[in-house]
Amino acid sequence: MNILVTPRSFGKNNPELFDALREAGLNVMRNDSGGIFSAAQMKEKLASCDGVILGVDPMNAEVLAAAPRVRAIAKYGVGTDNIDLAVCKERGIAVSRTVGANSNAVADYAFTLMLAVARKAALIDRRCRAKDWGKITSIDVYGKTLGIIGLGAVGRCVARRARGFDMRVLAHDIAFDDVHAREAGVERADVDRICRKADFISLHTVLNDETRNLINADRLAAMKKTAVLVNTARGGLVDESALLAALREGRLHGAGLDVFEEEPPADPVWYGLDNVVMGSHCSSSTSGATETMGRMAVENLLRDLGIQ
Repeated sequence: MNILVTPRSFGKNNPELFDALREAGLNVMRNDSGGIFSAAQMKEKLASCDGVILGVDPMNAEVLAAAPRVRAIAKYGVGTDNIDLAVCKERGIAVSRTVGANSNAVADYAFTLMLAVARKAALIDRRCRAKDWGKITSIDVYGKTLGIIGLGAVGRCVARRARGFDMRVLAHDIAFDDVHAREAGVERADVDRICRKADFISLHTVLNDETRNLINADRLAAMKKTAVLVNTARGGLVDESALLAALREGRLHGAGLDVFEEEPPADPVWYGLDNVVMGSHCSSSTSGATETMGRMAVENLLRDLGIQ
């Protein structure tokens, strides 16, 4: 059987993951393109494949139509917005995720962005490298209000970290767990209340038709002028043109963005903003998280292909 592995970080520090696939009798094709595969590339690569370990590359209806042999998709991560799940269900294609493998890594990075934007760490670093030792005033994090939109595995990890900063935590989730919230000291709030009341807003929800542009112009306008928006989930959750306008006009303190609708973003204005800290969709890219995601993806794929 043939399989395609698209994530570039898969097995990068753990080549034994590829060994496990080959020892199971699989012929492995790797992504040596240096980037994310396009739909055309996916169609070409998957034509003779029985399974795929998938990153953020497109697996839409068009791609799936060109992959008649695919029986299993092992997502290297948890987001499935790049997969046409309806087509997979119709064809009986097994779709798995590496739930929980990268939760702590993503939560760490969300807090990293929160602190970096609040304290203007990237701007201070650039100024110091230019031998400008002037003082830059920033904002506090300790004791402030954090709003978490999406209280799943990652959102809960972020809430736990907020305790160390003595933060008040407001949270929204479509399947809100009141028992966990009480134990964690989290207050239930809807998205609009979070936008009005929170000093820091961190996004950890899924991207679908209901959540696309969840943070729109109206909700950005409702935020405090001192607010910080952090997104380590999916770029489509935010109306980027509205956010860009708010940042340029100084209507927010700043934003920490590890994800964009288009990666890298095409608009050159992003690259000149001092109140933005950007990431390359790398919040889960730690040695521990990638190893765990890789191991889980291998186990999921072999199981769904009926090999173990």
